[in-house]
Amino acid sequence: MFHQYVWQRQTYKDLSKQYKKSNKWVQRRLDEVKEESIVKIKNKKVVLVIDTTFFNRTDGICVFRDVHQKQNIWWRFVPYERVEIYEYGKKHIEKNGVQIQAVVLDGKRGVRRVFEGIPVQMCHFHQIQIIRRYITNRPRMEASIELKQLVKTLTDTNEETFIYVLQQWHNKWNTFLKEKTTHPETGRWHFTHKRLRSAYKSLNSNVPYLFTYLQYPHLHIPNTTNSLEGFFNVFKSKIYVHRGLSKKRRNNVAIKLIKGRF
Repeated sequence: MFHQYVWQRQTYKDLSKQYKKSNKWVQRRLDEVKEESIVKIKNKKVVLVIDTTFFNRTDGICVFRDVHQKQNIWWRFVPYERVEIYEYGKKHIEKNGVQIQAVVLDGKRGVRRVFEGIPVQMCHFHQIQIIRRYITNRPRMEASIELKQLVKTLTDTNEETFIYVLQQWHNKWNTFLKEKTTHPETGRWHFTHKRLRSAYKSLNSNVPYLFTYLQYPHLHIPNTTNSLEGFFNVFKSKIYVHRGLSKKRRNNVAIKLIKGRF
């Protein structure tokens, strides 16, 4: 019954008709389902994709996913996305004998230090999104247009070439980036193109983590978090079929989905 409810998107009403029982009876049976808290892992050496998704502003779930086995091996319901959550998850799975060979992250500040000593790949899609937020999807300034075109080459280039081209861009626009605007009344100044500067700084600081997947070809590290993003899309679509669930009941459904392999 629980399988039908979660995977086949059957509602209380659908199940009550099938089992010829009331909605309350179906609800009680589903509430009685207990899920194991430990996931059995065959592969003790894993490449992880890690991210957090939210149902609302203060209600989310952090998931560690074995990208090659397409298996979620650790998760935790969280009110906020904090570095401590990732640190706790890492310690938990390592304590259970799992060796993390590499991780793919979305670039959240501070998370990389949790995995110090482990190859870290920053998601190309998230890096492109960061640049887009700074310079928009349709930049007007020539410098911004060129930077946008440069970012588009991420998946088709290597670290050495990308660093060279990025440096060439910076050399060309260095004076432009240093332009300042002074407030006529207060006399205070700020960089005129501060959002463009921030976009460049993001790329420049993340370069060491954008091409990790090419440095360890034997690990087959993905260059995006798409495996987990795709899971989150399916995950939420199945949960939102059952709108109006209490948080406890919704979490029971979420755990069932998390333990599935897709």
